[in-house]
Amino acid sequence: MGQFDEQGYVHILGRGKDLIISGGLNVYPKQVEDALDSLEFIKESAVIGVPHSDFGEVAVAVCIPADWKSDLTRLEANVLKEVKQELSSYKVPKKVIFVEELPRNSMGKIQKKDLREKYKNLFH
Repeated sequence: MGQFDEQGYVHILGRGKDLIISGGLNVYPKQVEDALDSLEFIKESAVIGVPHSDFGEVAVAVCIPADWKSDLTRLEANVLKEVKQELSSYKVPKKVIFVEELPRNSMGKIQKKDLREKYKNLFH
C-alpha cells in the first residue's frame, strides 16, 4: 500500500495484510515502526494488530530494547510518550511488549503472523 504526497511522490505504507483497522481508522504499521525505530532506546520493532473488544483491533508494538538493563515499565512509558508526539492518538500502540528477538523466516523477514498468533488474546 502507498500514498502520494503533495509533491506527487509515492510513500510506501506497508502491506495490505498488515493494515490495522482500529475504531474504523486505518493504522499502517510501517508508520508506527518508523517512529519507534527512530527512538534511541529501541533497537528494532514490529507493530501488529490484535483483537480488542472496544476498537475491533488495536496496535501493539513488539520491540527489542537497546538496553535490557532499563526498567521496562519506565521504558514502555517513555516509548509511548515519545511516539504520542509524532503520531495521531489512534496510531499510538496500546501496549509495548519487550522481547529479546523477533521471529524471522529463513530470509530474515519478521514473521508478524507468528506475533499476531502469540498475542491474539492480549486484551481478552
